[in-house]
Parts: sequence; C-alpha cells; structure tokens
Amino acid sequence: MIELGGNITLTGFQDRDYAELIVIKKIVGRYARQISDLHPGFERLVITLKPVQKTDSGSKFEIQARCALKGQQHAADVTERNLFIALDGALKRLGAQCEKG
Repeated sequence: MIELGGNITLTGFQDRDYAELIVIKKIVGRYARQISDLHPGFERLVITLKPVQKTDSGSKFEIQARCALKGQQHAADVTERNLFIALDGALKRLGAQCEKG
C-alpha cells in the first residue's frame, strides 16, 4: 500500500517500476486535486490495481477507484490493457459519479 498526501491510498501498485509510479502519482494527483477543488467535503481516495488476465500478448488491468465525499461513497471500475488508460478512465468515471452526487 502506498500513501499519498494522507488522504490518497494506492493498493496493488507495489510491483510497478519507478517510472510507472511517477506517471501514476501524477495522474492520481491531478484527479484528486480536481475532485477536492470541486467538492469541499472530499475525505479520501482509494485506488486499487488488480491484474486480471496475463497472456503472452500482455495483461489486462482492473482499476477500482473509491472516493468518500461528506460520508458518501462513490466508485468506478475500469478494465483495460493499458494501465494508464485504465487509471485515467476510472478516475474520469469517478469524477462524473461525484458530480452526480
């Protein structure tokens, strides 16, 4: 488990290399800032990475994004071959969930 800034938790990312982690942290930080700026009741963001399928041609990644706003839980899941696209998609969906509120 990786803690970012006290209210952001990344789970399942321990096996990623250093360069990937830098990009992951930037993507997560950007979306966390957007959500917290739009919603003053932002409490916590939890991102979980699960490798779903490993084949000779590559892997699929499942990203589960969870957010707590004023005690309400919001969630979004995406499964994709590209880790960064999966992460971006899950956080984009989570932001939309938070907007619906």
